[in-house]
Amino acid sequence: MTTHSIISPVDGSVIAERQIASDSVTESVLARTHEAQVVWRNTSIAERVRLCEAMVQHLEKNVADIATEISWQMGRPVRYTPNEILRGAQERARYMMSIAESELGDLAVPEVPGFTKFVRRTPVGTVLIVAPWNYPYLTAINSLVPALLAGNTVVMKHASQTLLCAERFSQACEAAGFPPGVFQHIHASHATVEKMIRDQRINFVVFTGSVNGGAAMERAAAGRFIGVGTELGGKDPSYVRHDADLALAIAENVDGAFFNSGQSCCAIERIYVHTDVYDDFVDGFVDLTKQYVLGNPMDPDTTIGPMVNTAAAAFVRRQIEDAFASGAQQLVGESHFPNSNTDSAYIGPTVLVDVNHSMSVMREESFGPVIGIMRVNSDDEAIHLMNDSPYGLTASIWTQDQEAAQIMGNQIETGTVFMNRCDYVDPTLVWSGVKDTGSGIALSRLGFGPYTRPKSFHLKHN
Repeated sequence: MTTHSIISPVDGSVIAERQIASDSVTESVLARTHEAQVVWRNTSIAERVRLCEAMVQHLEKNVADIATEISWQMGRPVRYTPNEILRGAQERARYMMSIAESELGDLAVPEVPGFTKFVRRTPVGTVLIVAPWNYPYLTAINSLVPALLAGNTVVMKHASQTLLCAERFSQACEAAGFPPGVFQHIHASHATVEKMIRDQRINFVVFTGSVNGGAAMERAAAGRFIGVGTELGGKDPSYVRHDADLALAIAENVDGAFFNSGQSCCAIERIYVHTDVYDDFVDGFVDLTKQYVLGNPMDPDTTIGPMVNTAAAAFVRRQIEDAFASGAQQLVGESHFPNSNTDSAYIGPTVLVDVNHSMSVMREESFGPVIGIMRVNSDDEAIHLMNDSPYGLTASIWTQDQEAAQIMGNQIETGTVFMNRCDYVDPTLVWSGVKDTGSGIALSRLGFGPYTRPKSFHLKHN
């Protein structure tokens, strides 16, 4: 029997051990989810909404324990972890519930005497959700709730670092009263996930993670003609124009770069600043960054905790070293944070200038607390640099000119364009990306689309 240990980045301790699903366990999960489809697809939308609401309420009721678990599993300070449930997850879930009846109803077509015609949205079947560790509830909710509301059964495989989150979802669904088999979690190996994707009882796959991981999912699904929704990260740019509100831009860019230790697919990872305001922006950015408190995430005074593991921190440190070797200058680094430890996951925020696109830190996803800031001379130069990336999730523009932001936004290759904000997912807007960020879409009125198939009814009267 194979087991997996969750090693906490907080102190290196083993906080949980779980058995990895055997072939027989996997077969049992697939059989139950297939059987449950009949009941669930025939359950009214109103009842699905009621049960999803009860699930969310159960998570809210247990938020204190859940928040502590998140911190121990992936290192985010406990002062912030409750908001993943109490703000983000519930906001996204409840918005999708609020529009379920209208968006999942039949589509009318022009009436013709003697005929009844309409298009019905039918569930795809069973959705396999492969969820990430960095925002273990937010990212899962994006697909879980719309998939369930659309009448699909769901199997969730959570990241190995956050297995306890999948168990929490199972507990919440059981407490809410979901029919047996409608939601199940599985602790599975990569090989088992591939086998599940090839199984005829899996009808759609959602994956959030690395580009290599997304490619593996698509290879596993090849020839099955099922959908694979992927969100594969980003190297999200920010541009501070000459007319920006600098106080706002500084505060939001610092937070957007370093919240959750920069471990967000839509974190700001590179900043371009117009030469007219460059010096003032950099000075303010440096001063505010130095106010972070790096330490044990269980301490309420800590504002930035460890990265998820030592390997992730080592990758960021290599990017910083490579940038130094190519001429970058460090304005804030680990030496400013007493709890930084070059042999651990604890790494303080790093601010680099004199950077360029020959450096890994400006091209490859860092997914950590490091930022490069470049001086630019025009909007056109900023647009060129913002698009010089294999990724395209979000971009932010800091300006007081909304028309200019929209003109630039039309030229920027991303799924979302922000003005005067960043690193935020609005459930009323579709969440999507381009290029190596992947092909998935989530949330908004469009968010039910991946989980339904259109079925036409063409009925001729006697």
